[in-house]
Amino acid sequence: MSAETLPSRDAVRRAPKVLLHDHLDGGLRPQTVIDLAADCGHQLPETEAEALGTWFAEAADSGTLVRYLETFDHTVAVMQTAPALTRVARECVEDLVADGVVYAEVRYAPEQHLDTGLTLDEVVAAVQEGFNEGVAASGGRIVVRQLLTALRHQANSMEIAELAVSWRDRGVAGFDIAGAEAGFPPTRHLDAFEYMQRENAHFTIHAGEAFGLPSIWQAIQWCGADRLGHGVRIVDDITVAEDGTPTLGLLAAYVRDKRIPLEMCPSSNVQTGAAESIAEHPIGLLTKLRFRVTVNTDNRLMSRTSMTDEMHALVEAFGYTLADLRWFTINAMKSAFLPFDERLAIIDGVIKPEYAALIAGS
Repeated sequence: MSAETLPSRDAVRRAPKVLLHDHLDGGLRPQTVIDLAADCGHQLPETEAEALGTWFAEAADSGTLVRYLETFDHTVAVMQTAPALTRVARECVEDLVADGVVYAEVRYAPEQHLDTGLTLDEVVAAVQEGFNEGVAASGGRIVVRQLLTALRHQANSMEIAELAVSWRDRGVAGFDIAGAEAGFPPTRHLDAFEYMQRENAHFTIHAGEAFGLPSIWQAIQWCGADRLGHGVRIVDDITVAEDGTPTLGLLAAYVRDKRIPLEMCPSSNVQTGAAESIAEHPIGLLTKLRFRVTVNTDNRLMSRTSMTDEMHALVEAFGYTLADLRWFTINAMKSAFLPFDERLAIIDGVIKPEYAALIAGS
């Protein structure tokens, strides 16, 4: 495929996609937020779907952390009952299927959904019910797993890690930790990560987004993360000479050599200031250097995005072809918290043949 025949947006939409970094409470449909807010009496800044969707995107794009976090106050507030969680989870799957996603790991923090008396197990069960309904409606077109997230500024990480292990054969693929990086290093939760390792369980850590190399180093070398959530600041350990020759520092070289997956979220990173623009996003350099780069949405509502949007933006910014998008997709599937044989079945049975058909028809 030549530069003159870059994939159209429709071709990108039809291509199979793999999503590893997507927040359940950051991907609601605006109309669903309105419906659920009416059910629970929660007041919203807008009461019409299009206006509310615009409000979420503009608030997240405002450059102020306070207003960005306020957006999640509204989504989490309407996700406090089992029926609400099941609906949000089911619609999440429906939206991903419509976007061509064939495998997804969707994360959320169970402890944020206990306000009306649900237990942690009931929260996970309600989300799983929604995922099961969505997958069934798709005819098995998609495989979806939960990632259970603990919060850096809270002290419940061990409880959430144990919850993830107890549900690992019932729809939960692994464990995650998220929240403000500065002042809340992942090593504060070392007992939870060590527990996950003893249980032969998978986990990812948000690191290298708002904070730099020390956060990434701790996540990998102290905590043993299987993947890095974002990891965009690994670029700080790479220097590029005037002639374009790159030099990798020891940490960057380790991440690349060990094939540690980077869960990159271009649009979100631009919103939070981790990158100036899509064209200037470190994903371009990291892809050129063949790090284990994956493409993700982060928060589809707040970034008003989809996997199609993210991938097509990269096509426009970097001239990526369908072969490049296939590389990102296989990277992600290789990095999924799914048994090897199941990963291979999706790569060989879905991703490669469907991309081959798209490339042949382009």
